[in-house]
Amino acid sequence: MIETKTIIWKQFGASIDMLENAILICPDAVWRDGTRRPEYWYLAYHTLFWVDLYLSGPIDGFQPPAPFGLDELDPSGVMPSRMYEKNEMLDYLSHCRDKLRHAITGLDEARLREVIRHGRRSMSYEELLWYNMRHVQHHAGQLNLLLRQKTDSAPEWVSRTAHSLEKT
Repeated sequence: MIETKTIIWKQFGASIDMLENAILICPDAVWRDGTRRPEYWYLAYHTLFWVDLYLSGPIDGFQPPAPFGLDELDPSGVMPSRMYEKNEMLDYLSHCRDKLRHAITGLDEARLREVIRHGRRSMSYEELLWYNMRHVQHHAGQLNLLLRQKTDSAPEWVSRTAHSLEKT
């Protein structure tokens, strides 16, 4: 189980690192560009919200950290009341990285097999981890494409996270 935890951490962590790099490298003009839908900042927020929620397991009792709310769960697609700044996204990303670290270090066979339901979707917590990682990578790729289109530059590929599973 220890090797499995390390593998999940290195790969899921790499996806989070790629998202972080896309946030860090984004010029303010692209971050604040309200002409594209979805907006760059919103894609970063959307990704982090769902990382946070999926790592929590069931929706019941979930509450993201301030200043974020539950707007993302509104089926009508309501947007947050304001644009979130890069520093807020980086703080949220740090929160999610710590939550991932906690989730992985606490994994055991029972947790991996626990069935989690989100609306019509139902899967084991293990599958939800992989699903979550794919969601992060999908949007990190989307953000990198937007950066490439707007600035002719994008962050490098991250093959494994450099962060330690044990918090130092």
